Amino acid sequence: MVNEDLVVGLDIGTTKVCVVIAERNEKGILEITGVGVSPSTGMRKGVVVNIEAVIKSIIEAIEAAEMMSGRELNACWTGIGGSHIEGINSRGVVAIAGQKRENREISKDDMTRVIEAARAVVIPLDRQIIQTIPQSYTVDDHPGIKDPLGMIGVRLESEVHIITSSATSAENLLRCVNRAGFKANNSLLLLQVLAAGRAVLTPEERDLGVALLDMGGGTTDVLVYYDGAPYSTFTIPVGGVEVTKDISTIKSISIEVAEKIKQESACCWEPLLEYDEDILVPGMGGRPPLAIPRSHVYAIVRPRMEEIFDLVKQKLDCLGLPRPLSGGIVITGGAAALAGAVELAGEIFKMPVRLGMPIHFANLGGLIDEYRAPAYATAIGLTLEGDRREKDEASERETSVRPLLSTAKNAPGFLSRLKNWIWDGLF
Repeated sequence: MVNEDLVVGLDIGTTKVCVVIAERNEKGILEITGVGVSPSTGMRKGVVVNIEAVIKSIIEAIEAAEMMSGRELNACWTGIGGSHIEGINSRGVVAIAGQKRENREISKDDMTRVIEAARAVVIPLDRQIIQTIPQSYTVDDHPGIKDPLGMIGVRLESEVHIITSSATSAENLLRCVNRAGFKANNSLLLLQVLAAGRAVLTPEERDLGVALLDMGGGTTDVLVYYDGAPYSTFTIPVGGVEVTKDISTIKSISIEVAEKIKQESACCWEPLLEYDEDILVPGMGGRPPLAIPRSHVYAIVRPRMEEIFDLVKQKLDCLGLPRPLSGGIVITGGAAALAGAVELAGEIFKMPVRLGMPIHFANLGGLIDEYRAPAYATAIGLTLEGDRREKDEASERETSVRPLLSTAKNAPGFLSRLKNWIWDGLF
């Protein structure tokens, strides 16, 4: 990035494009200074279906964020999600370099080699690997090691979670960002649900085992953490748009009005219907306003939300985890904000459920209450993930330069050599 103090997250979703601009203060803490949101009309279930429409949405969202922050953007960390995302687990094995057993200390190169070995899986030609996440390592016969760097051993194994996507979908998304006049950092895409997890999950939940449901407009993306590392990634091709369409179709009202009813008046948990008030809907084509009882909307919304949670539960039951997810379920994303979603999910999953919102432990400043909402979790998470990666890259550069500086510092300088040469010539 040209602006080294800026970190930008770009979340391109089915119903909205969201941009979050964060700046590093003098203490190195990120502070959000700009947020921009625009409707997304060129995406369907996480896949680009209209390039020009997506470009327009990206430009509108970024311009709104630039206006709020007063900064000009040129690069961003971009997320990818949708029904074409798949996750698989793999294992790699390598011999630790070194002539003698006592010299076989695990180095960064060994860890890189074993991850590359685990990545050597056969995938279809129309798919590509977008992220590889180490789960754990095994040194000789000792499994469950999180960081083997510096340990002594003969054989190093790694278990990794590999996330793949449709190659054309990823390329089209990158093309939209580039044609909008911006650059995706490192020309790569980050998994959206993984970024959302960085913003809403606690370290304790990851260690205990937790399922994160990112309930977007077109899809519900699921990421399962087990023993502190991603274990499974899958997508349910149903999201909040289906709820809106149900209301629109059954009540014969426009999508815009149905979306407003969903956000302001709908619920999917019966105890929240304290009294059955009417919702006034503007009439179309000169017709008089229509009064819809709130209980009617509940009867439309609940079955669709039940369907989403039931489909997720069926997938979770098929994973065959060694032990239950003690961290429970966390739901985030715009559709998760529907009134009663947490309570309904708790009834279906039969485990603790909470609403995932960007929270204080993320070490993030400037986050006002308006944006401390599930709908902004992914964009904020992309900012946090981008910040981590940039710091890691800076640390690696510093580590590689330090030995050179140390050598130069210890080498005799020109004046010292000249002094010794003159002294030797005189005596």
